[in-house]
Amino acid sequence: MKIGVVFPQTEIGNDPSGIKDFAQAAEALGYHHLLLYDHVLGADPNRPGGWSGFYDKNDAFHEPFVTLGFLAAHTTTIELAIGVIILPQRQTALVAKQAAALDLLSGGRLRLGVGTGWNAVEYEALGEDFDNRGPRQEEQVALLRELWAHDTIDFRGAWHRVDRAGINPRPARALPVWFGGQVEAVLRRMARQGDGWIVNLAPTDEARAAVARLHGYLRAEGRDPATFGIDAQLGQPPEGFDLLGKHLEGWRAFGATHGSVRTMGAGLLGPAQHIAALRRYKEVVGV
Repeated sequence: MKIGVVFPQTEIGNDPSGIKDFAQAAEALGYHHLLLYDHVLGADPNRPGGWSGFYDKNDAFHEPFVTLGFLAAHTTTIELAIGVIILPQRQTALVAKQAAALDLLSGGRLRLGVGTGWNAVEYEALGEDFDNRGPRQEEQVALLRELWAHDTIDFRGAWHRVDRAGINPRPARALPVWFGGQVEAVLRRMARQGDGWIVNLAPTDEARAAVARLHGYLRAEGRDPATFGIDAQLGQPPEGFDLLGKHLEGWRAFGATHGSVRTMGAGLLGPAQHIAALRRYKEVVGV
């Protein structure tokens, strides 16, 4: 099981040296990957009707492609994972271009996670339709793979038209696309199109059942579940180091290939405290 860390988006601060230090510390400590969350805009919690989303305008989020491009220049081996880009609120061809550039300039270290998200305010502000985001995501992934694989494509879908054009440069390999989310439609979609699942669930009976359903969908698509990755988010110290270890062992028993520990949300302040937590986590998870 490959153990990485979640980049503490909302708590890392804006100092480039601190952001660099966190990534370099994770790499030096032997963590396998660095995983970034994505949000473009945050809603004002004082808006009419209030706001009950997970994040709002007071939560800072560094843009994943830009941030990982910066960190690619300051690291050498750690995998750079996005978990997840809210794909249907972004232009597909532009995402294909950005992902290709990041993978090339990092030496083939990108793992692209995609999701549909939950924040309708972001979709409206970015000029995209929130209501058809699921089916659109499926078409987007198909288009991404075409743009990465071929010099010129002639693509016509329900929402996209690429008329004998292509991106240049293209990635030197088939980029891995992992899916986030756990509703049934997403499990079926990732079984058809994905290389892995980025899951934010505790290793409960619910999670075990979801893994079993996913494996069934993979077999129905003629795919071997043993070749499909699972990256599970692991608990952090406010809940106790014992819980972190239990999450790790639980997901290992469910067949997870990756685990991502979170320092975010543990009441830590600034890069130095997050780096210190990485050192403590290392002993618990056996990096």
